[in-house]
Amino acid sequence: MIRAKIEREHVWIAFFAVAKLLIHLLTASNYELHRDEYLYIAEGDRLDFGFASTPPLTALVARVARLLLGDSALAYRFFPALAGAATVILVGLLVLEFGGRALAVFTACLAYMVSVSYLRMNSMLQPVTFDAFFWVLSAWIAVRMLRRNDPKYWNILGFVWGLAFLNKYAIVFFIFAFLIALALTPQRKLMASRHFWTGAAIGLVLVLPNLVWQFRHNWPVIHHMAELQRTQLVNVSLANFILDQLLMNVHALGLWMAGIVVLLFFRAEHVHRPLALTFVLCVAILMLARGKSYYTLGLYPPLFAAGAVMLDKYLHRRKKSVVYVLIACMSLSIPIAPYGLPLLKHDAMARYGRAALKYTGPAPLRWETGRIHELPQDYADMTGWRELADLVIVAYNSLPESGKKSCMIYAGNYGEAASIRYYGRSSGLPEPVCYNDQFLLWTPDSLNSKNLIHVAFDTGDVRLFFGSTKLIGTVTNRYAREFGLPVLLCRGPSDALNTHYREERDERLTVYRRQ
Repeated sequence: MIRAKIEREHVWIAFFAVAKLLIHLLTASNYELHRDEYLYIAEGDRLDFGFASTPPLTALVARVARLLLGDSALAYRFFPALAGAATVILVGLLVLEFGGRALAVFTACLAYMVSVSYLRMNSMLQPVTFDAFFWVLSAWIAVRMLRRNDPKYWNILGFVWGLAFLNKYAIVFFIFAFLIALALTPQRKLMASRHFWTGAAIGLVLVLPNLVWQFRHNWPVIHHMAELQRTQLVNVSLANFILDQLLMNVHALGLWMAGIVVLLFFRAEHVHRPLALTFVLCVAILMLARGKSYYTLGLYPPLFAAGAVMLDKYLHRRKKSVVYVLIACMSLSIPIAPYGLPLLKHDAMARYGRAALKYTGPAPLRWETGRIHELPQDYADMTGWRELADLVIVAYNSLPESGKKSCMIYAGNYGEAASIRYYGRSSGLPEPVCYNDQFLLWTPDSLNSKNLIHVAFDTGDVRLFFGSTKLIGTVTNRYAREFGLPVLLCRGPSDALNTHYREERDERLTVYRRQ
């Protein structure tokens, strides 16, 4: 009988993991790649121990995906989908670790499966999808350490945290919060073990190459965070941050809040208290640091598991009816799945967004600028890139062979540069020059071009340095974030062009040079 229950629980875990993987693979090609995905693909072709805005792991994943699976949206989105499936497995394993049974496994895995936030996250090749996986993996290892009172798990945590750091620096928020939480509870004695220090040494060895790279380039992560504070995080208000914490997983609000309350205040669950304290402290730290709302997404899946088990454990006779009500409530989020999963094409998605507005409010359509648009920002960032690249290819092919050899492409931001590079490789386009993100570090020392294909909204200076400029076209897809972006073909450069280029490049590169 016990064996039958265990098998049933593992069957549910396997079912949700396979279903999670399939829904992402079946929808992976419905939209173009995201602007960030193009960047990671470009970085994957030039692997290094660090990049201007991210550590190296996502670029490595892009490189591996291309080598093993080919050069397509499905190939690049396979590993994010796999990370989502692995996270479902970890949620199920956390339920088993907490002592839960089949119904708790079903409830917790369903909560992750239908969450719009995790549907969106696991649909794209971005650090955040692996970041959430590492946070949940850390929680599972930490719970095992706490329940067994075994400090040897520090060695595994050190390895996992080292890998997580190489994926996204946000793991330091989790580490800091967990260590404080542990210090506030009797389990602080686990930190007195030598394994705590060997685990720290393992993590340090893993991250050391990236830290050396950061040092040699004058700590780009600091400059990137300063830029985020100036351009994006300035739009993050405390009220919206708190509201987003409630809304990101509102479908399972009762579930994860039950997990927090029980783990924090029930004496019988004292061994798990550091997990709940980690959630509270991490949210508080990110509030003070004005972090983006989604930075906390890795905290909720362990609470799904805890809440499902605690409801099953403490509700006694009424437990099944309450759990079934929660399952029904979670299922109500399925109709809003198009906000997270790219199921609908642009026009259909815009109509859906207008129709759903009175039920969901404007939050799903609010971009990082704070403004409301027809599509979610990520969908707009998956639109128009092929059209843009085709315009550049048309401009390039209009040149004679001698003109092609002395042609340069300038792009205004990394999304434009990386997408042109991606689609232009088969047409022999030169590497785009861009002053944004990692592309700045790849800029050549000087220019030797007689023709320039200029791709940027700001076209003011370009006419000062060329004898003629011709508009090839603009991005016409109104759903694209780059809608209206002009592509200019510029000829007859002035003698001042190269001097201007060197001065501007050197000025921008100053932040990456040690004094």
